[in-house]
Amino acid sequence: FFQKTLTAVKNWFTLFGWSKGQNPISVPYSLRRDVCKVQVTSSQEKAFKQNLGKDTKTVYDMLFHLSGQLLPGITSSQSLPLDPVERMLQLHWQHSTLLAFLQNQGAYLSHVMPEFLLEPDDYKKWIKVQSELKVDVKNSDIFSNKHLFILEDSIFETMSKRAWTDVLLQVYKVFVLPRVSSCNITDLFSLESVQNMPRIKPEPLSSNIYSPYERTILTWLNKHYEKNRKTVWKDCQKGEVPQMRWIVNFDRDLLDGLVLAAQLAAYCPYLVATHFVRMYTNPRTPEQFLHNCLILVNAMHAVSLAIDIKV
Repeated sequence: FFQKTLTAVKNWFTLFGWSKGQNPISVPYSLRRDVCKVQVTSSQEKAFKQNLGKDTKTVYDMLFHLSGQLLPGITSSQSLPLDPVERMLQLHWQHSTLLAFLQNQGAYLSHVMPEFLLEPDDYKKWIKVQSELKVDVKNSDIFSNKHLFILEDSIFETMSKRAWTDVLLQVYKVFVLPRVSSCNITDLFSLESVQNMPRIKPEPLSSNIYSPYERTILTWLNKHYEKNRKTVWKDCQKGEVPQMRWIVNFDRDLLDGLVLAAQLAAYCPYLVATHFVRMYTNPRTPEQFLHNCLILVNAMHAVSLAIDIKV
């Protein structure tokens, strides 16, 4: 499940997360690496500056494109100190600023520590510096409420990948989903066929899982499914007209492909006769679920709507 989520996130941000077209990313590797347009590194033998070029796109460019805002204290062309420890400390501060900025916009990222967004070598430096500092102030209460997570290399990579994935998901939630218009929500259930269905409350505090914009989408899914299920499958070849259902999540309720097919049929009704009439309206086996999803994917390909959709 997490791998599929990661793939979907990576594909969306590669295609739509940047100005001036696509920008392939890898999570977490390119996001951790391309943190500054001019990256300064050093070694024991020599110090040198590696210019990543004006065309290098950083996570800050992505945020500016999606939100129109720059992070406080971080410029569009950021450089890093020559000293490796100072460099790590500045990166940690930048990641802390990034998380605070997103949380102020409504993101849920209290579980993500800034050090999880660092490169593995920088994470080791962070642990070393914090451990030494903790020893120096052993009798102080400065660190009484601070937890230091020391992770093995493989576990850190897993944690870092999850942390960056969650950051991107929350960026999508706070900067992309709000573009969903809510001006016509009150009209979605005006049809007689859906007036008796339970409502999904749009109030911000009515759910601790979905944002108001996600609930707007759930309302839209309910409206079109109930409006179209009898029309789309009145001549179905593999069962009766599907039953009424209340769509309250984005995973289990969409597994059989029927809800998404109803949405697509609302805008492309010509796909009903060529594709959707061949779907199982009461699928029970994995093969029947797969059959429905294959038909849905083929329908999306037919209208050029399949953005990197693979089966």
